[in-house]
Amino acid sequence: MLDIKQIVENPEKFKQRLSLRKPDLAAQIDAVLAKYTTYKAVLARVEELRAKRNEMSKSIGKIKKEQGDAAAQAAMAEVGKIKAEMAKQEEMLEPLKKEVNDLLLSIPNIPNEKIPVGVSDADNPEYIPCSIPLPHFNFQPLDHQAVGEKLGILDFEAAAALSGSRFALFKGEGARLERAIISFMLDKHAQKGYTEILPPVIVNEEILVGTGQLPKFREDMYELTGEPKQFLISTAEIPLTNLNRIRVVPEEELPIKLTAYSPCFRKESGTYGKDTRGLIRNHQFDKVELVMLSKPENSYEMLEIMLADAQDILKALEIPYHVVELCSGDIGFSSAKTYDIEVWMPSENKFREISSCSNCLDFQARRMGLRYKNAQGKQAYLHTLNGSGLAVGRTFAAILENFQQGDGSVIIPKALRPYFGKDKIEVKK
Repeated sequence: MLDIKQIVENPEKFKQRLSLRKPDLAAQIDAVLAKYTTYKAVLARVEELRAKRNEMSKSIGKIKKEQGDAAAQAAMAEVGKIKAEMAKQEEMLEPLKKEVNDLLLSIPNIPNEKIPVGVSDADNPEYIPCSIPLPHFNFQPLDHQAVGEKLGILDFEAAAALSGSRFALFKGEGARLERAIISFMLDKHAQKGYTEILPPVIVNEEILVGTGQLPKFREDMYELTGEPKQFLISTAEIPLTNLNRIRVVPEEELPIKLTAYSPCFRKESGTYGKDTRGLIRNHQFDKVELVMLSKPENSYEMLEIMLADAQDILKALEIPYHVVELCSGDIGFSSAKTYDIEVWMPSENKFREISSCSNCLDFQARRMGLRYKNAQGKQAYLHTLNGSGLAVGRTFAAILENFQQGDGSVIIPKALRPYFGKDKIEVKK
């Protein structure tokens, strides 16, 4: 959430930065300012009436003494009128305050001043080029779904019968490979100082408001029936970032680095007909997430560290990848700056996203009241960062595609073999 006081102080700055995301976003600043002006006017009137009521109430005894009962009764009647008007004005305050808050909740974060300007992913410049050689095949490489089905480790037909389209079923060595990837990623991140968490995958509505999924992206969330309103998480970023919202974090604990595996659930609204094949865009998928809570002055340094930690997974697995910096029109709702790591997919002859690493500044912290206390005892909002470390299903897919062999087998990356127990998955005869 943006700070309304900062918007009031420099509205043109917010309009200019938001217009780099989408030109029509500048109008949202005008809308929230108009509503906030109305709120402040009503608040000022309430405070004026309260001061007048208090002043007259204090003077009634003196009026009675100096002017008699009639004058005192008239003064009391006037106080009654003031109280009635004040009550009427106060009734307007909370609805107006909520309207201001709701408008603020719908406005995305302002982009960092140094990120590239653009309108779509076509405008994202390469930040780190690919340094791992692309695989060369003496045969036509298959996509990961065909490889997995040929090996008998993926069954999309069974998944569709159980749950519908955009679900996957991992079988035998496929299930073991998925589990091995998760364990490998968690161990690598734990070795770098991330605390491993196994969070619940159902959260309350205010938790999603805190990280920015609600109210804007409600149609993409799986909402459960009943009260209180609860949802299946779309990423472990949600519970991890909210984990410290119930306390003020002491400065000496910073930075806080958390990692978690979780199943994730997304309706994928608006993606009809896009990536319907394989593991790239499913309603349920596995992901290992990274979250950092940082002091404001360190957050961009922490973003580079998180990016390096996510890359190290792919380096260890020897999967070709590169990194792009997202332009102003492509960054996510809560982010001020984002890097995407993209892996090479031979069947498509292109790179596909496997991780996004983002610095949200204090945008999420304001929504959830996430603060820290410095050595002087003063409180300030933390900066929050999140990144995939990595998307497990897409890592699975990248392994199948990049390490497939002409006989239909798949070589297991060396770093993964201690977790998987074999160096190859072969076609069963």
